[in-house]
Amino acid sequence: MRKQCMVLLVQNNAGVLARITSLFMQRGFNIDSLTVSSTDCPNVSRITVMTTGDSRTFSQIMKQTDKLVETKMIFSVEPEFSLIRETLMVKFSRATEDIDELKKIISDFGAHIIDMSHGCFVAELTEAPNKIDAFLEAVKAFKIIEMCRSGAIALERGLIDYELK
Repeated sequence: MRKQCMVLLVQNNAGVLARITSLFMQRGFNIDSLTVSSTDCPNVSRITVMTTGDSRTFSQIMKQTDKLVETKMIFSVEPEFSLIRETLMVKFSRATEDIDELKKIISDFGAHIIDMSHGCFVAELTEAPNKIDAFLEAVKAFKIIEMCRSGAIALERGLIDYELK
């Protein structure tokens, strides 16, 4: 079992996301994160799916998803040839005794404090999923009031000539 990322370029139709997630559900394939966004083409949406599974199941779900009428293209994103990022926002209590230590961890990870409000502050980090996991591990001793983590987005490195079907 390993984390795997796939990208679908789909026709921007009502219900396409429901059909894709239903296909995953029917196959018993879990979705760790799902991000849908517009593309440079107004009638095409980009869906990035992070999953955990074995390569056989991953291959099967890709083949089944490719058969959907709305699927224009589907491909696996390999981390060594791609940029995969998530965004994390974490609200911390300002009542933390070791606030200077927390601010140092935030800085060391390249995160930024984006809001200071009464009694709390919010830090933001955009990074690879494993770096976000490491950041959360590093700050777990501090009082986290609330947090929100986006789904993954991914682009392959370099020029790649995609041909939509």
